[in-house]
Amino acid sequence: MSSVDGAVAALRAGKPVVLPTDTVYGLAADAYREGPVLRLARLKRRPEGMPVAILAADVDMILDAVPELRGRAAVAARALLPGPYTLVLPNPARRFRWLSGARPDTIGVRVPELPDAARAVVERVGAVAATSANLHGGPDPRRVEDLPPEFVEEAAAIVDAGELPGAPSTVLDLTGPEPVVLREGAVAAAEALSALAATRTGWA
Repeated sequence: MSSVDGAVAALRAGKPVVLPTDTVYGLAADAYREGPVLRLARLKRRPEGMPVAILAADVDMILDAVPELRGRAAVAARALLPGPYTLVLPNPARRFRWLSGARPDTIGVRVPELPDAARAVVERVGAVAATSANLHGGPDPRRVEDLPPEFVEEAAAIVDAGELPGAPSTVLDLTGPEPVVLREGAVAAAEALSALAATRTGWA
């Protein structure tokens, strides 16, 4: 069984896997069921109430999962994605509540430029819940060798794409009248704000 086949089988079985992204290695689980996401959060030792992003291979997959994003939010997403961003967007139908933490009317979305093997996994299983493959507050892993031992032991599959850039995604909250930078990461937030201003959606 290839690493791709193994990761697909594991995700479908509700088990966590490690996938490479365009920034750092991520810990991923089936986004469509609450149990696998809770297992992911416990493995990462995240405090209760913290959100987990939904990650997909392309923007259309995100819109299929959360159709209410069509419109202004979708325009903003297409201006920045795929790329090293996590966007917090309105989620009025409160879909995937187990991902949204203390703000169930929002959802974090991620569409990275995935390495080929990781893209093959996500295309086959659909969107996944994903967070950096580090213990809460720990360093972001840029190599498989940097993964916490607990993850190596507990992950049902690890897809190795060699050394990654190492800086986490830039996080922008687009749920209000003005964008809010929650984390400066792989790309300067100013670049994202410039791209958003060009969409004429009202975000600048």
